[in-house]
Amino acid sequence: MRRGLLWFLLIGLGVAAAVLVVRHDQTTFGLSSDMLGSLVVKVALLVFIGSSVLVMFRHSFSQALQAVLLWVVVGLALVLAYTYRFELRSVGDRVMAELVPGHAASRANVVEIARGRGGSFGVSAQINGASVRMILDTGASAVVLTQEAAKAAGLPLEVLNYNVTVETANGRTRAASVTLDRIGVGGVVERQVPALIAQPGQLRTSLLGMTFLNRLESWEVRGDKLVMRGYP
Repeated sequence: MRRGLLWFLLIGLGVAAAVLVVRHDQTTFGLSSDMLGSLVVKVALLVFIGSSVLVMFRHSFSQALQAVLLWVVVGLALVLAYTYRFELRSVGDRVMAELVPGHAASRANVVEIARGRGGSFGVSAQINGASVRMILDTGASAVVLTQEAAKAAGLPLEVLNYNVTVETANGRTRAASVTLDRIGVGGVVERQVPALIAQPGQLRTSLLGMTFLNRLESWEVRGDKLVMRGYP
């Protein structure tokens, strides 16, 4: 009986292959040739795995049945994971945002960041392709980078002119004015963003200031969450 079923499946696959050759540019049972071809390949793979399992466990049909069921469950799990891969990625981002301070949970043009233990919002930003750790500072009129961050972003430190006077918590100092080609936080990306570079030793952590925030459609703090929305 098992051999008869196997031959039946093999004949069916042969007929399907013949249909593909004859009607390669037409639809069959509502399926295009590409869709039918994909179905034939998957069924052939299933037949191959099933027959292999039956050969391995030919003396114990119950074990063979258990193995087949296991592979069916594994296959269904893989199909579901692939089908809902974008939703799973979004869930993973939200979990990471809760566990890793500064990690941005993105969906479309909206980014959420959880408040850090110290009460501030740490932000993992991408500046000119370089990963830069920053702190949200709504009191800073501009994005301000440390020397290390500016170097990582590929900015020409040797030709900077520190001629911009800025007020800090430690008093008045000077910074250099630059324009960042690209700065992104999660899925929110802005280009040609004015920024400042602090002098060596003047700043411990880069600041995500208003020259970035003012580019957004909106931003707000909801409880312990920073929510930034970029323009579509």
